[in-house]
Amino acid sequence: MPVKILMVCLGNICRSPLAEGILASKLPQNTFLVDSAGTGSWHVGHSPDKRSIAVAKKNGIDINHQKGRQFKTSDFDEFDYIYVMDISNYDDVLLLAKTAEHKNKVQLILNELFPDENVDVPDPYFGVSNGFDNVYEMLDEVTDIIAQKLIEKYS
Repeated sequence: MPVKILMVCLGNICRSPLAEGILASKLPQNTFLVDSAGTGSWHVGHSPDKRSIAVAKKNGIDINHQKGRQFKTSDFDEFDYIYVMDISNYDDVLLLAKTAEHKNKVQLILNELFPDENVDVPDPYFGVSNGFDNVYEMLDEVTDIIAQKLIEKYS
């Protein structure tokens, strides 16, 4: 059974689809499964934002196949690791956790890069034109660390 990692943001169309695609590209598919979800329901069934698709494609990653879905409490049992993009969504996910084991699976993703600093991955949806590139670079850097830790632990 593969190790399952879930990436979570607000709408599941910008940050978490990028994080899913980037991390999945760095891990062996026979050992790991990466997915993404949003805390909100606005984009359930939708493709990622066209700007996320474009920045991923520019970097050699195809996220066209992804479809938005909402985080659900069963994800705590389904996934081994849950990485959240910002403190607001982190709090929303923790509110759904029913056990300490569930809570322990949830981490702010950039804490892997900046331990205990609780730095947010900024939401590029309404931001500046290079926001998606900046988010890609952040996620690329942090997923290098995550992938290395996971491969060392499970390979």
